[in-house]
Amino acid sequence: MKRRKVIYYTDTQKALMWDRWQQGESLHQIASLFDRHHSSVRNILAEHGGIRPPTRRRSARVLSLAEREISRGLAAGRSIRTIAALLGRAPSTVSRAVGRNEGPEGYRASKADRAAWDRARRPKPCKLALHRALAARVAEKIQRQWSPEQVPGWLKRTYPDDASRQVSHETIYRTLYIQSRGALKQELLAHLRRTRAMRRSRHHTQKTENHGRITNTVSISERPASAEDRAVPGHWEGDLLFGDRNSQIATLVERQTRYLMLVKVAGKDTETVVNALIKNARRLPKQLYQSLTWDRGKEMAAHRRFTLATDIQVYFCDPHHPWQRGTNENTNGLLRQYFPKGINLADVSQAKLDALARQLNERPRKTLGYETPAERYRQTVASIS
Repeated sequence: MKRRKVIYYTDTQKALMWDRWQQGESLHQIASLFDRHHSSVRNILAEHGGIRPPTRRRSARVLSLAEREISRGLAAGRSIRTIAALLGRAPSTVSRAVGRNEGPEGYRASKADRAAWDRARRPKPCKLALHRALAARVAEKIQRQWSPEQVPGWLKRTYPDDASRQVSHETIYRTLYIQSRGALKQELLAHLRRTRAMRRSRHHTQKTENHGRITNTVSISERPASAEDRAVPGHWEGDLLFGDRNSQIATLVERQTRYLMLVKVAGKDTETVVNALIKNARRLPKQLYQSLTWDRGKEMAAHRRFTLATDIQVYFCDPHHPWQRGTNENTNGLLRQYFPKGINLADVSQAKLDALARQLNERPRKTLGYETPAERYRQTVASIS
């Protein structure tokens, strides 16, 4: 059997890979730059979990290669103190450099410099590996479907004066994706919103679906400023979350409180979707449902009937601008933890949807100062009562 040829990349090529990966390009796009198969690029990136390793730099405290020409001074019979004075370094620095590298007789500048560079590769201990109780607490929350940003926010709020019980979200991500750190098990990745094996750039997107065109739309640019800056409650963002076999649910998120409602929808035709949204809207007081922002999917072709039935104005995003309803987009990503692509949503009851919405509304949110949407929503209801 013929062995596959090992592919080597230079440091410059690897740097270009990481640049493109951070810009959101796919493995296939990056591999095309080198006329290679995407698996060879993936091997490079996967080694670090898709997280770019920091660039190695020489500390100003260590001797440079030029300064390591200590051997010349030793050969000339100069003392350690004399050599240190000429270099502007402490005698102890020069003494340690000589002692670590075979002493005055065997010291060689290039060999000593290479050895120092190799010793500096030792990784810094991971905080979660040093604090096992903290790692166990983080793992417990992730198993409850908390995100790596929600966990540190909750820890900081719960233990504000104890740094040993706090950890950054970046440390959690790195520990999950870089298994050599050995503090969190790889199985926890299955509890993240997106269960990919490598961390992707925030610029990456695969959404290219054309949702079609509908008429008589009111642009999001005409939405009241109070809705745009989240100054008042009652402005919602919505979309359909699709499953297998032509199944779907409607997702609705209130912009100020991030409160979520999930609506069972029997079909994606506009009559069925609008009827379900009308029925759901009548559950809320008028003060808490003033507008709805949607993308340009054909399921909202009958938006005028929705407005006539509920007196709720519908605003539409610009074509191919899903981030204009970013709160809802983010929530749909969250829901993929529970409803992965390919699942049949037709069998999911409204009672189960209500229970899931309640669970998500009780999760702390970074944008709410780690309060929950349920807490904020109850405050809003009390203020209008």
